[in-house]
This record gives sequence, structure tokens and C-alpha cells, in this order.
Amino acid sequence: MTTIKCLADDERFALMKFRRSVRSILQPHHDDQFLLRWLRARKWDPAAAEKMLRDSLEWRKLWEVDKLVHWKEPQVIKENLPHGICGYDVDGAPVVVVPFAGLDLYGILHCTSRRDMIKATVKVLEHYLLMCQEQAQKCGPAAGQVIVIFDMQDFNLRQYMWRPAGEVVITLIQMYEANYPEILKTCFIINAPKVFTFAFAIAKKFMNDYTISKIQIYKADPQKWKNAILKMVPKDQLPVFFGGTLTDVDGNSRLVTKICQGGKIPKELYTKNNDKDKNNEDFTTVVVKKGDKVEIDFLVEKVGSILSWEFKSESHDIKFGVMKKNKEKIIEMIPIHRVAAHQFDEVGVLTCEELATYSIVFDNSYSLMRNKKICYNVHITDPTENLHELAINN
Repeated sequence: MTTIKCLADDERFALMKFRRSVRSILQPHHDDQFLLRWLRARKWDPAAAEKMLRDSLEWRKLWEVDKLVHWKEPQVIKENLPHGICGYDVDGAPVVVVPFAGLDLYGILHCTSRRDMIKATVKVLEHYLLMCQEQAQKCGPAAGQVIVIFDMQDFNLRQYMWRPAGEVVITLIQMYEANYPEILKTCFIINAPKVFTFAFAIAKKFMNDYTISKIQIYKADPQKWKNAILKMVPKDQLPVFFGGTLTDVDGNSRLVTKICQGGKIPKELYTKNNDKDKNNEDFTTVVVKKGDKVEIDFLVEKVGSILSWEFKSESHDIKFGVMKKNKEKIIEMIPIHRVAAHQFDEVGVLTCEELATYSIVFDNSYSLMRNKKICYNVHITDPTENLHELAINN
């Protein structure tokens, strides 16, 4: 196995202990660098690292990860999943660009299942992991991690408030954290709009401290984020758009021949019969009588739980809001307001920062003539729930 010379004595001892405890499950390519990824992810606790590794190997069997290289992802994912490698950093590590706003997850999930979307993403992660291993052999350990540039220009939060899309994102974060420790060198999130702050506040609840420490977030200030990226990546390894010199033959500054930009999925590709995830959702119907309102209470028993909703009304609009009830005090979390849920499905999410009763309110008190029929799906997600099980079951 590879000799690790730079470890402190206690770290070296932890590595030896960890290696002994998992030797029965190790494969020839599992060298010391591989073992150190799991140890560092569990703060040098050999027992915790062993559990993490064994759980991950079981996950790989469950998802048949080693066979994904031979699996053909649906064409709609292959052609529209935005990502690509543009080059290598100063140490030889792969540089991945993700034009995130080009991900039409709503459209993809109306064409194929959540499971296929997750499998396709895992397949991409496995490809990048293999590249990291190859680069580490060529250039040294510093090339064994990946640099990721997430371009959030034109990012829109709305589709991720739709339950299936939000759950896929959370599932992927959890899978990454549990099965790909220490492969991230640096993550640059650039051109982040104000609404991204809200999205990231939810996403980071499912991230390890190590991952969060590797993330650098920049607003739409090209001079700042270009300077930060160029400290790690040479210009001749970056597209012009990101401060480098690479372009396509036609001069495109985003290097679209190497980096898939994604795009909006045409609605004619949507498949109702194949949309298993939506069909499996358990919507409830309620009639809100004229001049009346309906309140649906949820008792939150864990801080950080996520309250999410999706609903639509028939023919007419409805007033909607979210209230928090705690010790006889009622606080408006989302003020009661009129929404055109008969034109577009209304979706949303709220992080519950306190233990209390949260109420979803459908208010028809302003209507003296019409009852309103509402189809809704509202649920509380435990902050530690293993959402990948949901994807497997589907």
C-alpha cells in the first residue's frame, strides 16, 4: 500500500487500526489514499469510518453502482444534464463546470423517473471519481480531488419547491455525502442571486462541515470570482466566460462542445404514463366553503424539519398562508395572500426553526359566491430522513 509520510502519529495509528478492521472488504485498488478519505470524513475515528465505508459498499450493491458504466441513461437526461470537464487545475485535478440554471429538473422528472435521474447523476460522479484516481496516479495526491464551478446565472428557485424536484436534490446531496467523501477540492458557486441564499440555507443542512468549508460563494461580480478561480486553474484550462482562454471553434465563450448547457425540456416530451413519481404522490382534496377557511395543522418535533407543500385549485384563485402556533402565540410565517393556483400549481418550502404547530391555511373568506376545491400535498420532512430510500422504492 501507499506509504503516507505526512501523517501525525495518532493519524497513522488510526489508519493502521482502520485498515485492519476493514481488510476483509478491501479490494486491490483500495490503497491508503482511499482509506484516508473515509477517516478524514469521520474526523479520524476508525470505528465511525468503518461504519461509513461498510454502509457505502452496501449502498453500491443496492444501486449496482459498478454496473452503471454499462447502463444507458434516458436520452432526455444524457442530452440535458448540464456538466462537463473543461481542463485541470495547477495540480492536475479535474475542473468540472455545471451551468446549474440549465437544469430543467421539473421537465426531466416529467419524462423519466427520479430513480433514473439519480442513477444518471451517480454514473457521472463515478466517471469523475475515476478521473480523479487516474490523475492522482499521474500527478500525485493533490490531483485526486475535483474542482467544481457552479454557475448560478439565471437560477430560478421555483422548480425546486416542487416536491419531487426538491427531494431529488436532497437525495443526491445525502448520497454524495455518504459515499464520496473527500473528493471535493474546491467548489466555486458564482453569479449567485439573492434567492440562492434561501436555497443554500436548506441544502447545507444535509452537508457535512467538510463540504461546506470547501464552498466559496460569489455574487454576480466576475472580477472577484474570476480572480479566485484563476488562483487555482490556469487560463488555458478555462473557458473565456470564466476568465480563461478556451473557446469553441465558432468562438463560443462557454465551451459548449465540452460542457453541456442543459436547457428547457419541450412539454411534448412529457410522459404521463411514465411519471410514476407524480402518480404516487398522495394528494388530498378539500372543499373550502364560501366565506370560510381551512387550517391543516402539523406538529413539528425536530428543529430543522422542512415543511413543504404543493396544491392547485379548480377554476378560481384562493388565499394561502402558513402560521406558527406556539404557547397561544400565532405568528405569520407566510402572510395570507391571494394565489392563482387555478393557473399554476403552487409549490413552496419552509424550514421549521422552532418546535411548534405549523398551520397551512386555505382562506376563502373573501368569496361570498363560490366554494373552492383544493387538491394539496403537504408534509413534514425529518432533517435526518434517508430520502434515498424513497428514490429506491420508486
